[in-house]
Amino acid sequence: MNLGLENKVAIVTAASKGLGRAVVEALLEEGAKVAFCSSNLENLNKTLQEFQAKFGNNVFAKTCDLNNENSIEEFYSAVISNFGEVNILVNNCGGPKAGYFEDMQKSDWDAGYKQVLRSAVKFTELVIPSMKKSKWGRIINITSLSVKQPVDNLLLSNVFRSGLTAFAKTLSNTYAEFGITVNNIAPGHILTERLKSLIEFRAKETGRTYEEIFSEMTNVMPVKRFGKPQELAAMAAFLASEKAAFITGTTIQVDGGMIKSLL
Repeated sequence: MNLGLENKVAIVTAASKGLGRAVVEALLEEGAKVAFCSSNLENLNKTLQEFQAKFGNNVFAKTCDLNNENSIEEFYSAVISNFGEVNILVNNCGGPKAGYFEDMQKSDWDAGYKQVLRSAVKFTELVIPSMKKSKWGRIINITSLSVKQPVDNLLLSNVFRSGLTAFAKTLSNTYAEFGITVNNIAPGHILTERLKSLIEFRAKETGRTYEEIFSEMTNVMPVKRFGKPQELAAMAAFLASEKAAFITGTTIQVDGGMIKSLL
């Protein structure tokens, strides 16, 4: 299927590894020009070199601290200088601190807000004017299954990713007439470094082994396995395309059937 993404310009945040990296690769494979960022310079340079070897000048990368609005603006300006106006925005970030209510300090709440919600709002503020002008745009937020089924020990993620979902739904109504779609992808258990760290956290918390938690988590899933980053990335590429022009305001699960609710 030709998704019609040739020469479209995309931004993918926090994308030197994991889900973000997979989304960058999927968009590049469809012919888009992709700019991505990461706060980790070593990981960013390694990933950039790998993509440049395969996709040449269609990829650009720069460090960016999602907790810092000045850093976001600097990254966005660099993208405009290299590729021009942005057509596709994929808001992605690592998860905030894991834990329960009494584990959280004020600084944890502030950091979670900036990382998950405020960074997505800031990037959206930057891309909306040009998308309105061109009457075409795609905004995709990578959230979590916790927006439909909260996870007890992921309080900050539950709160701020749900806020991002409400933000996206509101925007989808506001900007649909301009040809801009706004959607969310809610990943389930996809095998990334983030998931591995959560398994380690749960193992430490319960006094059980990593292998026991790993097996338990896969056995409760209908597909009996963790997802692959490329499986989520395929959904992101589709939502970014012209083929998905009539899909907006939705939260689509990529979770192997884990969430049991009807909606």
